[in-house]
Amino acid sequence: MAKKPVIDFEKALAELEQLVQDLEQGELPLEASLKAFERGIELTRLCQRELAQAEQKVRVLTGAGDDESLAPLDPPTDG
Repeated sequence: MAKKPVIDFEKALAELEQLVQDLEQGELPLEASLKAFERGIELTRLCQRELAQAEQKVRVLTGAGDDESLAPLDPPTDG
């Protein structure tokens, strides 16, 4: 079986959002819904891996050790 081409995070997320929208509309036949769900799981796992890799890079760049957790970024406040 041929491997599927690797897609970047943004494309995977956009495709996942479209799949969710299609499934939420409830107009897909059962077989198409199952295929969309399966693809959604694949895309979710891909996105989770990409996010984990990005988090690891941030840890390395900020010098956060394994025993430290990253502090959430505070959004800038107006005023």
